[in-house]
Amino acid sequence: QVVFALNQTLLQQESLRAGSFQIPYTTEDLIKHYNCGDLSSIIFNHDTSQVPNFINATLLAHERITAQEIDSYFRQELIYKRNERMGRRVKDLLEEYPDKSFFFAFGAG
Repeated sequence: QVVFALNQTLLQQESLRAGSFQIPYTTEDLIKHYNCGDLSSIIFNHDTSQVPNFINATLLAHERITAQEIDSYFRQELIYKRNERMGRRVKDLLEEYPDKSFFFAFGAG
């Protein structure tokens, strides 16, 4: 899976450099939407998330299965488990220091 993910990442980077693949958004787009309070699911959906997406129509059947396994792993480890850890830490702090004020800031995935 690591070799597959590395190869797919390199292919994506080569396509970006060649101009045959473009990222659907820019950093400026994300900043503009954030500043406008428009954090809609369109901006932060699967296709624009920072989680690598290796699933595409050019993959063979066994490659598609590998890509789906990697995608599932990344989502579980980088998004869901991270959110659970942050939630526990916030809860623990609030319970440990009930008379303190806190400010928490979280990324959008």
